Amino acid sequence: MAAITTAVIAIAGIILGWITIEMACKPCLEKGREAIDRSLNPDYDPDDEDVDASSASRAPLLTNRPPDIPDPSAADPSTAIKSV
Repeated sequence: MAAITTAVIAIAGIILGWITIEMACKPCLEKGREAIDRSLNPDYDPDDEDVDASSASRAPLLTNRPPDIPDPSAADPSTAIKSV
């Protein structure tokens, strides 16, 4: 009888732990499940989505703009770094 009681308590603990994790991580788990559902859907095409220009999450990480490199001859000599 003690083994059955221990098993029931262990199973109840696992179930309560699972529920706790589901409640605590709900937003992250929902996004992950939606991503899995999209990837398993054969009719899903990411190119068909409308891209919102104001969406920061869709903005490119790198831009193709050249960096602003100052002209070294135009630098103020008093602020130039001199090494010996």
